[in-house]
Amino acid sequence: MKLLQKSKKSLGQNFLIDKNIINKILKVVKVNKNNTVLEIGSGYGNLTKAITTMQPRKLIAIEKDKKLFSFLNNQFANYKNMKIINEDVLNFIEKKNLEKNIIVFGNLPYNISTKILASLITLKKWPPWYQVLVFMFQKEVADRILAKNRTKAYGRLTVLSNWRLEITKHFDVSKNSFIPRPKVNSTLLSFRPKKNNTYYLKNPKNLEIVTRVLFSNRRKMINKNIKKLFSKNMSILKNLNLNLNVRPEELSNETYYKIATHYEKLLG
Repeated sequence: MKLLQKSKKSLGQNFLIDKNIINKILKVVKVNKNNTVLEIGSGYGNLTKAITTMQPRKLIAIEKDKKLFSFLNNQFANYKNMKIINEDVLNFIEKKNLEKNIIVFGNLPYNISTKILASLITLKKWPPWYQVLVFMFQKEVADRILAKNRTKAYGRLTVLSNWRLEITKHFDVSKNSFIPRPKVNSTLLSFRPKKNNTYYLKNPKNLEIVTRVLFSNRRKMINKNIKKLFSKNMSILKNLNLNLNVRPEELSNETYYKIATHYEKLLG
């Protein structure tokens, strides 16, 4: 495949060209004539073209790169049920007027993949407008999302991702499936929103604050950072029975969610 332009590192561009992988991606979720599909980072439209063969009711393709946006407009000029948008996906996600039950695909730009996922997790309205997310990540990022506590990969991204989403790993993808070829392999994951979440937060950003503070010193015990969060009222933590002499990676996802709910109570 010949590139229109040199790929932009600033946009984290690595284009998926392997048709077998594209077909495998489309088998993860059944797309039918009643579905609206959103694709993040359409690039040269390889996955986009495959999605059109599923004949969704509507296809929205988001591409930030202006040249690729023009290219896509030419490529798909005859597709009536398709809308191509030249916009930063992080701005698009914040819009309030999106319809419900959208199926989202994305070979996410490496440099902002975690930002995109975090913004989709911390939407105030829940259940959200999307039915399922099917995303390609760098393998290392996927490993962090799927990590278990007491492991090196376990961290903020693990805690945040598992709070509101059911996560499934589907398959790893060789770096040879992309152009230009990245230095690392990738992994395809899907995410489905949990409709009934045990740990409710009025402001989802509070979980981000709690994890940021507690994971700021991974190798040290949590006691000092817990005091930073609860300096005004440490007694609020009593019923959590927290051992303050453990490291951040030793706490479970659920413990972080409980800490966040107590932190939110403290804020009033």
